[in-house]
Amino acid sequence: MKSDFEVNRLPSKVLVFSVTAVGLLHNSIFVSSTPEILRSLGESENLAGLLIAAGSVPGILVAPLIGFLADRFGRKKVLIPCLVIYGVFGLLVGLSPSLFWFLLIRIFQGLGSAGLINLVVVIISDNWTSLDRARLIGQNAAAITISVAIYPVLGGAITDLIGWRWTFMTFLAPLVVAFFVARNLEDHRPGMDVSVRGQISGALSEVKKPSIATNLVISTVLFMAIFGLFLSLLPVHLDREFGLLPTERGLVALAPAIVAALSALAVARVRKRVQGGILIYVSLLIWGISFLLMGFGSLPVLVLATMLYGLFEGLMIPTLQDLIAENAPEQLRGALLAMWTSAARLGQTIGPIAISLALMGLSTSWVFILAGLGMIVISGIASITRTLIVSSEADQTGRFNE
Repeated sequence: MKSDFEVNRLPSKVLVFSVTAVGLLHNSIFVSSTPEILRSLGESENLAGLLIAAGSVPGILVAPLIGFLADRFGRKKVLIPCLVIYGVFGLLVGLSPSLFWFLLIRIFQGLGSAGLINLVVVIISDNWTSLDRARLIGQNAAAITISVAIYPVLGGAITDLIGWRWTFMTFLAPLVVAFFVARNLEDHRPGMDVSVRGQISGALSEVKKPSIATNLVISTVLFMAIFGLFLSLLPVHLDREFGLLPTERGLVALAPAIVAALSALAVARVRKRVQGGILIYVSLLIWGISFLLMGFGSLPVLVLATMLYGLFEGLMIPTLQDLIAENAPEQLRGALLAMWTSAARLGQTIGPIAISLALMGLSTSWVFILAGLGMIVISGIASITRTLIVSSEADQTGRFNE
């Protein structure tokens, strides 16, 4: 189903999901090789979180700006420059002579990556509505998790075979996708009859609503865990505790990604039966338990715990995105989804830095255990507020029971 925008045809799903797929190269392509990168640059492995955080910092401020620009000037006009900046600086990261240059170039690359994932969700929301939108957002989340499954294995294999610098040649892909976006994506721009000040004021008013504010806070926590515990801590944990090589670490990350992809594809069916808020609260609780198991367990237990983690990651991300898209006015959809991305980027930045600091005084196992306990507490606090249940109850009665 189309939105109220005047469009001639729906965009290609393959093209839309391709933007998502190349956007996930940003961290996943080198995450299983962080110990080798730091050793090559003569730095401590405890700094692994900085490699990831550097690319996420710009998105905290830039993502909302990109959303505002996309609402005002059109999605395509903003998406193409983002892809080009992202690809060019991604290629340059592989030439870094030191950790300083690696982090600096990653910051510039982050200017391009900041707008990619939220613009995909905006484009989906522009062109599909109701249950179709929920299904497409779930499929997009599946594309995310499939990419996250493939890239660590690919990056680890490249590192094992010819060295970590060659992994950054994969950033040719965003430039290819930018070419096809320029040729094939029709530009959509909502009718913007308010001033820039009015646009900003309207977006801030929406953010003050309890359901939106709670969504943004939980999204920050969610991405702190993904980028801090799973992407930054887990490779170091597998290296130190089990002596796994980069390719083997990538294979461990493969299992939860596959499970997350399958659960994301099923999110629309799950949402027919379970309110969005309850789904989020339960998922946070299960995540806490899975992190405890990762800290306490042997390698087989850890792999099973990562699969449990992946199952609920695949349900949480599209549910949070869909709740934002459902409650956002059309003329502010890009801005609000960009604020969601900004919250995610904040989590992506804080999580790895917090892990680097924690590893200065704690073992990797204890970091997992303490994080698991913290996630259980957060689940309990979030459940008491019930603000997401209010939002999802209104939307469940309508579109998910059609």
